[in-house]
Amino acid sequence: MAKAKKTEVEISLVSENPEVLKPKLTKLTIKNYRCIGSTPVEIDLNEIVVLVGANNVGKSSILKAYELAMSQGSAKANLYLEDFPNNKIDPDNLPEIEIHTRVFDNAPGDKWIETLDNGDLIVKEKFSWQAEGKPIRQGWDVEEQIWSTNVPWGAPNVANSRRPEPHKVDAFDSPEKQAEEIKKLLMQALNERVKNYKKPNNEEGAEENDYQKLIRQVKDLQKRILEEAQEQIDEVNTELTSLISKVFPNYIIDFDAKAEDNLDSAINLFKADSQLLMGPSDGYLSTIDRQGSGARRTLLWTAIKFISENNQKIKPEGSISRPHLLLIDEPEICLHPNAIREACNLLYELPETGNWQVMVTTHSPIFIDFSKDNTTIIKVEKTEKGEIIGTTVFRPDRVQLDEDDKRNLKLLNLCDPYVAEFFFGGKVVVVEGDTEYTAFNYIKRQKPELYKNINIIRARGKATIVSLIKILNHFGSDYSVLHDCDKPRITTKKGKEMANPAWGNNPNILNEINAKPISTSNRLLASLPNFEEAYFGEVAEGEKPYNALRKLEESPELFDIVENLLKALINFEAQPPVNCTEWNSIEELEQKISEVLAE
Repeated sequence: MAKAKKTEVEISLVSENPEVLKPKLTKLTIKNYRCIGSTPVEIDLNEIVVLVGANNVGKSSILKAYELAMSQGSAKANLYLEDFPNNKIDPDNLPEIEIHTRVFDNAPGDKWIETLDNGDLIVKEKFSWQAEGKPIRQGWDVEEQIWSTNVPWGAPNVANSRRPEPHKVDAFDSPEKQAEEIKKLLMQALNERVKNYKKPNNEEGAEENDYQKLIRQVKDLQKRILEEAQEQIDEVNTELTSLISKVFPNYIIDFDAKAEDNLDSAINLFKADSQLLMGPSDGYLSTIDRQGSGARRTLLWTAIKFISENNQKIKPEGSISRPHLLLIDEPEICLHPNAIREACNLLYELPETGNWQVMVTTHSPIFIDFSKDNTTIIKVEKTEKGEIIGTTVFRPDRVQLDEDDKRNLKLLNLCDPYVAEFFFGGKVVVVEGDTEYTAFNYIKRQKPELYKNINIIRARGKATIVSLIKILNHFGSDYSVLHDCDKPRITTKKGKEMANPAWGNNPNILNEINAKPISTSNRLLASLPNFEEAYFGEVAEGEKPYNALRKLEESPELFDIVENLLKALINFEAQPPVNCTEWNSIEELEQKISEVLAE
């Protein structure tokens, strides 16, 4: 007698209650995978995660790691010898990928859910490879405090269908693969629409929609066909029974067409080999894989935008859809500058649907927007010992930016989309305005080898300096700041003396300078009273940056003064030039500016 098949209860990661938020990936830990060694790389995730760092430090491997874990049960989850560190299988250093998923109710079961101090509900899974081939999946048993092979939500296909689905786009995918990925995204959006049609309306007296009418008509057609063919089916059954009974006495054959079983799955509303064509409206349309690289990647953003907008549509009550995670490697490749900005906007808008997370690698500061609340920036780098580490260098909820900071940074991003360059390495010098920025960059161009690793960040205002210092303190970077001291009091055009609003920003700058982490160093310098008067001896009425550039070109003496100022901002032990002061209290600054104005 055949052994009865064990029935497993499928426990969904996604709540059956549509009011409950979808699961979110919160942490990814990787070790012993490709260039990542035994020191784990930990990635804290947000709605938008931006991975920055030099080439060949493992950023793309981090994207691939999540796709691997989510592909368990298919060949995509298999590892090969070249995926093991140093192309060698070391039993003491086997590849491991750990994922933490935040859930919003107890759907997976209490034994799998760890409650953090902040109240978040976390489910932990670990994937490990003992040899080439498929991984072993384990779940963290909170009650027993062990990794268990009795995983939280059953078989891989069940678990994968409920976790955030990965959509990975590599930097140098073949045209054919890019085209398939675009079609897959579009078909997914269409299938979401089909699901909405499939959902029955249980309200009394509700009319059938077009899809439900089609299903009923197909059922009726199948029934008529079977009735008309029943005589032929009976003849086939009799003939086959006669033949089989000669070998197995008393056995019969009965053909059951199961016409009405799982009819939804049997009907495919769209062709499996659907095509996506592109070209001029009055010309020849060719397939996507025949288009240029920029056109294909631009179309990819169009597909993502389509999905984003369609996911915002109101869905039938009770409908459940799978969350998604977009994994995209260097999205700026092959895109026109305008397309890069549009791509950045699309990425930041995508999670607003409530169903998407995004993880990107980039070498473009345009993809970093400080004014957003949903962004985590992680710097991936290789240490002197060759270890790969991932450090969270920016997370809005930890920087404590107020609304004024966000407004300042948003305007700064609009004026200077490259302001985030300091996240990509180098020494950081923050300056107040265009004149200092132009002067220092001119010196850098004249002596590129001496100043090649210096990032000049232009704040475009004293208030924005305060916002940038908050980010740099959170970043944990050494930096220096140069600002105009300004006069404590000014005289208006009507001859009235009043307090100078610009002076009022000086205490705010000092407060943030003093809030730096203990492990970092910074330097605060002020031009007395401003850059032009301090070093050029006059104030230009207009075209200040151009005027500064001309003076540096024409006067070696002025060039030396400004270069010494730059050196003092780089080397904190260097002496600043005349009319520049390092200050530590507002009283000290008042005394310094009084002495200069009295001369």
